[in-house]
Amino acid sequence: MTNIANEITTKDIEQEPMPLTINENIPHIIKYMGSKRKIIDYVIEGINYCYTGGTVVDLFAGSSVLAGALRNQVPFLSNDIQSYSSILAKSYLGDYKWDEYPNVLEEIIEKATAKVNYVKERYPDISFDYDVDFTLEEFKELEKQQKELIDRDFSEVEYHLFLKNYSGTYWNAEQCLWIDSIRGVADEYKDSDLFYPIISSLMFAMSYNSQSTGHYAQYRDATNEKNMSDILIYRRKEIVPYFRRKFTEFQEVLGENKQNNKVVSKDYMDCLEDIDNNSTVYADPPYCFVHYSRFYHAIETLVKYDYPEVKFKGRYRTDRHQSPFCIKTKVKDAFSDMFSKVNEKESNLVLSYSNTGMIELEELIELARSIFAERYDIEVRYLDYLHSTMGRKEDKSRDVQECLLLVKRK
Repeated sequence: MTNIANEITTKDIEQEPMPLTINENIPHIIKYMGSKRKIIDYVIEGINYCYTGGTVVDLFAGSSVLAGALRNQVPFLSNDIQSYSSILAKSYLGDYKWDEYPNVLEEIIEKATAKVNYVKERYPDISFDYDVDFTLEEFKELEKQQKELIDRDFSEVEYHLFLKNYSGTYWNAEQCLWIDSIRGVADEYKDSDLFYPIISSLMFAMSYNSQSTGHYAQYRDATNEKNMSDILIYRRKEIVPYFRRKFTEFQEVLGENKQNNKVVSKDYMDCLEDIDNNSTVYADPPYCFVHYSRFYHAIETLVKYDYPEVKFKGRYRTDRHQSPFCIKTKVKDAFSDMFSKVNEKESNLVLSYSNTGMIELEELIELARSIFAERYDIEVRYLDYLHSTMGRKEDKSRDVQECLLLVKRK
């Protein structure tokens, strides 16, 4: 009798998945509204509660910080409708053999420098000096001249999208020229995993050189001397040092990764349709009425590099995605569809949501209970959390109650 009991116990232990832990060295890449980076330990505690083996699915990956946190531990599927998210995820999940590219960073910068010089030789009048003392009117005129480059013909240069469309807006013309040039070099590495950290390092440099508040919903105008001084701090920055810093960090902290990972850019329902049964789905959908495609259109354009039509002051793409989770009349049905598909796939669910969301937490929890019914255990956890608005509101941050809805098969 004792031998049988010991045999069963040993078998059970072998089948129990190892607890997931947090990779401490997760490179920070972009400023991101609603990022779970600061509470990633809370999120992973919830995933550990639900995880019974199989694949972890990040259904609305966004900045893809979860991919970085769980890197090299578990089969991982990262999904987001926005293309930039797939670049971030692939950067975190890449299998890097840096020894095969001993001088790659210097090679990238050398190639980009050649592209910059090529453009400057052909367009010598595109030179805008910010290292001078300005009057407010002189500063406005300098900015205006750069915005007018959108009407310029740059057909002699293959990579000129940002120089043409964004000079004098979120970045100055020199910064845009470097963005285009490094983006052009990235394409030379498109057949290797290096492509992704090159683009991600460029996103980092763009984020910390941009004169906006951390996203790209709108850039600031110099309406007074103080505005001008604030904007000048960013106009006088350079892309390359920030690019170099982040790429070096990738080299130092990310190595080989032998896990079975997959990264896709699909609608959330299409992604769920394709997942394996017994997956654990982490869902962090948008909480409020603003669409992420408005706030991060510039890095979406960086990734696609498709010379889109841009409109309005913010220079937005015209094909921006609209999420049903951001629309009051559609949010309940969106959750219902998601819950039903997870149920159909016999998978577990970890849902992040907030008491400031488009649907009341009580209604959301009741909806989950009605759909998952008797087949699942449901636990609700709460965390008081200071949420950054990224300058979207008058307050830079606000107190919210972060809810984790944990749905685990019995």
